[in-house]
Amino acid sequence: MRKQVVLVLGAFILLCIGVDAFADPVSVNLYSGGIGAVAGQAKLSLSNIAQLITAGAYVAGLGFAVAAIAKFKAHKDNPTQVAISMPISLLFIAAALIFLPSVFKSVGGTMYGSSGSIATVSGITKWT
Repeated sequence: MRKQVVLVLGAFILLCIGVDAFADPVSVNLYSGGIGAVAGQAKLSLSNIAQLITAGAYVAGLGFAVAAIAKFKAHKDNPTQVAISMPISLLFIAAALIFLPSVFKSVGGTMYGSSGSIATVSGITKWT
């Protein structure tokens, strides 16, 4: 029990040191820039969240595709245990997750025209 407490305390200290080491001097001085600086920081944070969701969709889609392949093999080995509907549904979910960022681009272009932007794995880009 004592070992676990020391481990958690050490992890907390390392986290605090890491947060302090990577502190952005612009974000520390938010009050000098007024509400515009706060809005700029919020915009940066939201763009990072959009990138995280996009990358997560790609990774989850690939994971579902691998699971579908494994279930297809399990169905081939023992068709009475694994229904064919399971790997087919996993394959459709994988396709939906992999093409989710493209769907966001199409829907965003329809709703916002050319003024919108899209989150990609490499960053935020304008609609073209």
